Amino acid sequence: MESITKNRQSLDTLRAMVSRAYGPDEVIPDGEDWVSELGHGWFNVAYRIRLRSGRESVLKIAPPPGVEVMTYEQGAMGIELASLRMIEEQTDVPVPHVDYADQSHELCDADYFFMPYIDGDNLGIVEATLEPAEREVYNESLGALNRELNSIVGPWFGRLAGPPDPTWRTAFRRMIDDVLADGERRSVDLGISYDLVRELIAEAEPSLDAVTEPRFIEWDLWTSNVMIRDGEIVCIIDHERACYGDPLMEAGFTALDLPVFGDPTPFMRGYGWGELTENEVVRRRLYSLYLILIMIIETNYRGHTDTVQYDWARERMVELLTLFGRSH
Repeated sequence: MESITKNRQSLDTLRAMVSRAYGPDEVIPDGEDWVSELGHGWFNVAYRIRLRSGRESVLKIAPPPGVEVMTYEQGAMGIELASLRMIEEQTDVPVPHVDYADQSHELCDADYFFMPYIDGDNLGIVEATLEPAEREVYNESLGALNRELNSIVGPWFGRLAGPPDPTWRTAFRRMIDDVLADGERRSVDLGISYDLVRELIAEAEPSLDAVTEPRFIEWDLWTSNVMIRDGEIVCIIDHERACYGDPLMEAGFTALDLPVFGDPTPFMRGYGWGELTENEVVRRRLYSLYLILIMIIETNYRGHTDTVQYDWARERMVELLTLFGRSH
């Protein structure tokens, strides 16, 4: 996926980064066949690196400082590194180990880190080729792993990087207000007025008071961030959008509101979440609204050269309006 947030580097800079991370003996000095870009990411650039020893790693680089990102994406790589440490220390969920992280900006103008290359298939890429029963097994396993991630109790509500909020209602309102401010700053057309969106939020946000314990929320756990091999999930990648909040916000529940995201039944079965209460239904709609707002607005910040995602997300906004009992 192409985006102006991808901070590509020269071969010389990449060699220097490899040398700093693994030592000069691991650097491949000549040619270009030791490095290739992994193209399916949407935000950070990622390179597959073959070291001199033959082992492979992935280098992930944050966006360049001159590119404006959405408010919730600021400091995203620091959030990912913190998430990986927590997940590795407090759960058995398979995530990449961080081989080396550099936030000095001495070799390039942004944070970066190295992790082992995961030998496996990306579930989001291959799922269309799988039998329905296979997809169900993976999604059920994903639900169970997501529940384990949510077992981590956070010290506050809101973004891992702060600012900390004492209640989920305050934190979520800050998060969604930031997204709306990002859209207004760039004059992004939502298809409905920003005032109407704020009305919908104000009517539904009392439901958030039911969430009293901050839990680690992966939030971006789609099948495209899941690596599989030999019938099992072997790794979960991309953790930069994590926050402390309500587990019901997780991506696997989105299809409860928006059927285009698929059947949520296997995920919910694996998670162990039954039928939603009236309060949970209202909360879930707010989280879908937050997601679709981001999907509309980020197309401007990413510099998309076509309107495919924008048009698709605008259609979802119309569906959400109906769920909120409003007409377009």
